[in-house]
Amino acid sequence: MISFIRSKTAAVAVVGIAAASLALTGCAGGSGSGGSTSAASGTYTFWDPYPQFDDSSDWAKLVQACGTEAGVTVERTGYDTSDLTSKALLAGQQGNSPDLLLVDNPVVSTLAEAGLLTDTDETGADTADIEPNILAAGQIDGKTYGVPIGANTLALYYNKSVLDAAGVDPASITDWDSLTAALEKVTAAGKKGITFSGIGTEEGSFQFLPWYWGSGAELTDLSSDDAVSALSLWTDWVDQGYAPNSVIGNTQTTSWQEFLTGDFAFGENGTWQLVGVKESGIDYGIISIPAKDGGAAPAPTGGEFLTVPVQGDDARYDVSEKIQSCLTSTDNLVATDTTLSYVAPTKDAQEQQVQADPDLEPWVTAVGDAKGRTSDDLGTKYPKISEQLWKAVQNSLSGSASPEDALDEAQQAAESATK
Repeated sequence: MISFIRSKTAAVAVVGIAAASLALTGCAGGSGSGGSTSAASGTYTFWDPYPQFDDSSDWAKLVQACGTEAGVTVERTGYDTSDLTSKALLAGQQGNSPDLLLVDNPVVSTLAEAGLLTDTDETGADTADIEPNILAAGQIDGKTYGVPIGANTLALYYNKSVLDAAGVDPASITDWDSLTAALEKVTAAGKKGITFSGIGTEEGSFQFLPWYWGSGAELTDLSSDDAVSALSLWTDWVDQGYAPNSVIGNTQTTSWQEFLTGDFAFGENGTWQLVGVKESGIDYGIISIPAKDGGAAPAPTGGEFLTVPVQGDDARYDVSEKIQSCLTSTDNLVATDTTLSYVAPTKDAQEQQVQADPDLEPWVTAVGDAKGRTSDDLGTKYPKISEQLWKAVQNSLSGSASPEDALDEAQQAAESATK
């Protein structure tokens, strides 16, 4: 989510990076990019999850510019996210992986555990400036596989007009109790409380995780008391009418459409909706999703990692790292991440983004509190656990099982699936 979630949103984005600025920033800002390109030659292959960007796009021009400064020609191919994963696995098994591969961050662990990716120690990639919580999505057993190009996450959009009419100050919302009290006031005033995506897919898990983690629960124990409290929160909201029954089947897109009606006080959604809410005419604000007992809950990070697959000729890694370094230099990160509605993975680039658009500040804060879905060394266990989690959410929200029973069943299934 581009992570899985964001990747799909980026697929309909229109690139607005200025071609002239890309040509100027090239690789000059990247570490290890200057002085040695004359020794390199040939063609390097690059796969990414952006099939909507053709050769005339500014993204494609940036990739080519980075190749040129590294002294090579880059042959780029864009695939749909799901196709990219399967093609990358097949290519690795056949020994003909691309030189560079840009993938959704949960996919990194799948490819790394299959032995198909180099780590940054092998390539010499510099990750010192990358924010640790963003980098963690690409780390397994103490090794780092690739460099993130950006991140997004979730927060709560709110409708100021709806809250004002109900006498709710958004600054008063600091934990679950105060949020539930606000929803009660809003619905008593004749408006709707909160909408989110609880669909039985990874999108549902993605949206539930801030509440799950915000309870103190860990993904290794789906049936803990903390986990039950998180699912009880969502279930109680639906039962009491604070959230609509539609959340059971809502994708992030349909829940966003509900928020845009102007009837809801809150909508849980991502960084990628910022442009849309500005255009909607809604008098909006953004707050971090609160943790159960106060403070910000860690929401999951979305976004892609630029990785270097294993090659038969390891001499190719030097040029691949130069291209990687170029694409993740500060100037290029700011241009690309701003266009794709990502928060950059480094402090310097984040500061430039906020200077250009102060509305990004709450999203920088939210990303700072976020964590990778495959963090905590879950790796390829994550999707198996996530499937059971979204099933539990579905069973509880639909009323077919209590939160306790739904999560007990989920934990048993997750333990069996991850043995």
